[in-house]
Amino acid sequence: MRAVVQRCSEASVTIDGEPVASIGSGLLILLGVEAGDGPEDRDWLAGKIARMRIFGDAEGRMNLSLADLPESGAIVVSQFTLHASTRKGNRPSFIRAATPDHSEPLYEQFCESLETELGRKVGRGRFGAEMQVALVNDGPVTITIDSKARE
Repeated sequence: MRAVVQRCSEASVTIDGEPVASIGSGLLILLGVEAGDGPEDRDWLAGKIARMRIFGDAEGRMNLSLADLPESGAIVVSQFTLHASTRKGNRPSFIRAATPDHSEPLYEQFCESLETELGRKVGRGRFGAEMQVALVNDGPVTITIDSKARE
C-alpha cells in the first residue's frame, strides 16, 4: 500500500457537485492499493499515519501526531494512480495497482483501521468515483509512505 499524506488546514471531496467529506486541520490521505497488499500492510500503514509526528507542538516543532489532536480530522481518498509506472513511453501503466475487487475492501478496511487508531470517524471519498479533491496544504507538508518499504 502506498499513501501520500498531506497535512492541511482544510480539505474536501466533492462528487457530482455534492460535498461528501470535509475537514478543517488534519490530514488528506491519498491511498493506493497494490496487487499483493494484505491486512498487515493495511494495519501497519494505518498505525504509522495515525502516530506520525508531523503537527507542530507549542514551540512549533513537529512533535504531535493526528492521534494526539482529537480536534483534527482526516479524509482518505482511494487513488490507484499512485502505483503508476512511468518507466517506458509517455503513457503510465497501472499494472501494479490492485484490481477493484481486491483494492476496494482493503480501502474500506484501511479507513476502519485508521478510525480504530484515532478513536474517531474519518472522511472518505467514494471508491471508483470521479472526485474533486481540494486542500490547503499546511506547511507544505507532504509525505509518501509505502508499506513495502517499511524495513
